Amino acid sequence: MLREPILPSTLSRVLATFRPCFTAPTFEVFTALVAGLLTQPVSRTVCGMLTGAGLARLWHHSRAHRFFATARWQPHQIGLTLADLIMTHLLPPSAPITIAIDDTLFRRRGRKIHAAGWFHDGSSAGRKKVGYGNSWVVAAIVVTLPFRTRPVALPVLAALATKGGASKPDLGRDLLDTIAERFAERDIHLVADAAYGNGAFMGLGAGMTVTTRARTNAVFSHLPPPRTPGQRGRPRLKGHRIGTPTDIARSARWTTVTVSRYGTTNTVQITDVTCLWYGSWRTDTVRVILVRETGRPTTTTGHGYDIALVTTDLDATPQQIIARYAARWSVEVTFSDVKDLLGVGQARNRVRKAVERTVPFGLFCHSVLILWYALHGHDQHVTAHRRATAPWYRTKTEPSTLDMLTTLRRQIIATRFMPTTPRPATTQEIMEVHQAWAYAAA
Repeated sequence: MLREPILPSTLSRVLATFRPCFTAPTFEVFTALVAGLLTQPVSRTVCGMLTGAGLARLWHHSRAHRFFATARWQPHQIGLTLADLIMTHLLPPSAPITIAIDDTLFRRRGRKIHAAGWFHDGSSAGRKKVGYGNSWVVAAIVVTLPFRTRPVALPVLAALATKGGASKPDLGRDLLDTIAERFAERDIHLVADAAYGNGAFMGLGAGMTVTTRARTNAVFSHLPPPRTPGQRGRPRLKGHRIGTPTDIARSARWTTVTVSRYGTTNTVQITDVTCLWYGSWRTDTVRVILVRETGRPTTTTGHGYDIALVTTDLDATPQQIIARYAARWSVEVTFSDVKDLLGVGQARNRVRKAVERTVPFGLFCHSVLILWYALHGHDQHVTAHRRATAPWYRTKTEPSTLDMLTTLRRQIIATRFMPTTPRPATTQEIMEVHQAWAYAAA
């Protein structure tokens, strides 16, 4: 007689936190599909999740499809619960929250898919960076794990972009405000690329800052001069024109500093100017930090700098701002991992509610994986074993996302095939264990 698979106790404890987000039957399906997505090495469709959970011969496939299409649960509620877990276990008390917001395209095919359309896709081949599918704006909490030198972005909220609907920066602002309301007692630092450097993030509340990359044609101005006694007319909103980042670089006084970013420490030249970016953030006081690499020509030929950062954080040092913006790249790594390793976006849902839930579910599974590994799965021998099985990784010193996923897969497999009776294992059961163990690292 077939029996339903059992999850590892450590994973069950992590998933138990989400129990208030579901009804009892729906929570059972939720835990099964999480394990199925994390275990299934190929074909991560909805039926593929059911197969990965070992329930293809026990449950009808409609039970898994109903979870996404009709069941009662809200992705934002799960995301905020996940954020609570991250704050509790991966961030020090009262530490500021670094949030990376970016958008990514999950490619789809078909005319009847909800909200599918042609959107920007930076990973597409060719000069025209566009693709057809569902475009998602994702908010991820950036954390530094004790066993990793580079930061990791853990997705907690996502919003589906639609043609004719709210813009992606507006959706990102909504996600940011949702997190800020949940964690009102903490400071929040937002990092985003140049596409989000517009009026959507103007006028952030107290304790909130935004750091982004300034466009080459951005125009900055001096702060408005103080009013003189007896001066008539309304107060000035901005001072005299400073110019573009190129104009700033021409007359800049460069200072050499040491910064830590992308897992390394190196020396760069910087200049720091306090001003206004009136065209985007109106009267919000900002700082423009130009960065110029040392020892090589600038990559932006003719501009005199390599990157121009603009931030509303008036207290942090330039080194902290540079490192904070560099941490934004972790969300790009997360997008690559969820697509290539977890297969998020492979589900073929078409109706509205299912489309709006399937991708956030996969993003949450990635965050649950990292959270589980940080709390229960890390072992210093994981990296050594990986180097032994793949000796070409001579400089590998830290576990990758694939190493974390392989560790959890094998724990799920070991628990699933744990004997419940004293009888010897059959030949078929032994072959299934060996095959599943080999697929775990696929």
